[in-house]
This record gives sequence, C-alpha cells and structure tokens, in this order.
Amino acid sequence: MTKKTLLAIVATMMCQLLWAQGVAVFNSKQVFDAMPEKAQAEATLQQASDKLQAEFRIMQDEFNRKYADYQALDANTPATIRERRIQELQQADKEIRDFQARAQQALDKQREQLMAPIQQLIDAALREVGDEAGYSVILDVAKTAVPYVGPNTPDVTAAVKAKLNL
Repeated sequence: MTKKTLLAIVATMMCQLLWAQGVAVFNSKQVFDAMPEKAQAEATLQQASDKLQAEFRIMQDEFNRKYADYQALDANTPATIRERRIQELQQADKEIRDFQARAQQALDKQREQLMAPIQQLIDAALREVGDEAGYSVILDVAKTAVPYVGPNTPDVTAAVKAKLNL
C-alpha cells in the first residue's frame, strides 16, 4: 500500500513539473496597447463616432423644436392638431432610439473590423513565441481569470512585443 501511495505521489509531482514547464503567461492588453495600429483604429472610430454624434444632435434638435411647438399650442387648438403633434413627437422619439441602436451596432461592427487584424498579428506572434519556446499553454492574464501565477512562471509578453517590433 505504501509503495502505491509513494508511486502516486511521485507521478503527481512529475505531472506537475511537466505541466509547469509547458505553461507561460501573457498580457494581451499590454501588447495591444503598444500596437501603433491601435491608435490609428481608435482615431478612425472616433471620427465615425463624432459623425454619428452630429447626426444625433440634429435629430435631437428637431425633436426639441417639435416639442416646443407642441407646448406652444394654446387651449383653442383643435384636438386633431394636438394628436397629430403628439404622434409626430412619438415618431421622432422612435427614430432617435432606432438611430442610437443602429449607430451603436455600426460602431461595434467597425471596431471589430478594425481591431481584428491587430488581434491576428498578436495571435500570430504569440503562436511563434509559444512554438519556439515549446510551451504547451500560454494563459492570457488580461482575459482569463488566473487565480495564481507563481514567480517562476514565464511571462512571454516581452517576447511577443519583440516579435512585433514594439
């Protein structure tokens, strides 16, 4: 019985040793933030966002004008005109909400399109570093909750940056 227990302990220690040698960590946020393409992509996104904000302000101003016109109606205004103005306000409000949703979707899609090539560059560099160093697993500490990283765990962030000439 003790022989089996000792063998199990030795096997567990060997597995842990082999596992520890094949694992490294990496911080994708640090690399991503250092990429010059990120700043260009963010500038493009900001321009698109500014354009959409300008369109939104125009729509809001139009809504506010219609609302002021509605409030200016006096007690002698026929009910049909009041109803029509209320419907116009409701329609304008719906158009604003629809615009906001479409604008957010457009920005999200554009962000994805602009950031995907940058992420592909990082992923390719990470694979090269992992293959060259013989790592089985590289954990991204920026995206994955890693409860503990030992002091002897290799961090390949600098190596990935070097591959990308950062």
